[in-house]
Amino acid sequence: MVKSHGNSIKDDKLYEDLRDEGYSKEKAARIANAKANPDMHPSEKGGKAPPYEQWTKEDLYDRAKELEIAGRSGMTKDELIAALRE
Repeated sequence: MVKSHGNSIKDDKLYEDLRDEGYSKEKAARIANAKANPDMHPSEKGGKAPPYEQWTKEDLYDRAKELEIAGRSGMTKDELIAALRE
């Protein structure tokens, strides 16, 4: 039987499942409440950037520089994409 966690948790079953998986109380509560809200779609957030294949080599190089990827100056576009995905 699922324990009630009061009004602060909107989906008690999901909350308990997430806690059993090792999520913190705060993170489990945020996920459970977001999933229970029909106006929110937490699994659809993010992913707004185009895939690396659509980036220019210069943009890939700049991103590799931000991440301090060694050897980036001699890499091809495909090598930069592979390095960024590692």
